[in-house]
Amino acid sequence: QVQLVESGGGLVQAGGSLRLSCAASGRTFSTLAMGWFRQAPGKEREFVAAISWSGRNTNYGDSVRGRFTIVRDDAKNTVYLQMNILKPEDTAVYFCVADESRQFGGTSWGEFDYWGQGTQVTVSS
Repeated sequence: QVQLVESGGGLVQAGGSLRLSCAASGRTFSTLAMGWFRQAPGKEREFVAAISWSGRNTNYGDSVRGRFTIVRDDAKNTVYLQMNILKPEDTAVYFCVADESRQFGGTSWGEFDYWGQGTQVTVSS
């Protein structure tokens, strides 16, 4: 069983930056493909970013590509989401996800095996 704990959410002004962290435990971290999703009030859950076991492969949702960066630190069992040039429409609960069966996760929530509780990000205009 894998446990995922997100942190780093908060309130930030538009144009600012924030870094989310997700600490994983319960399995060798280097064998987990990791990712982030988000869900805003009244909207469907949205794929944000994914990173492969090795960290060499990444993928981003269209709305965040060029502004967000996903990286992993296997020594700390942690995946990060660096969010720059934040916009009010980035306001959402951000969820960390993990896939233990593939080297590189997909873009659908159901493709992942484990999910965190989420951390709130609010971007003011």
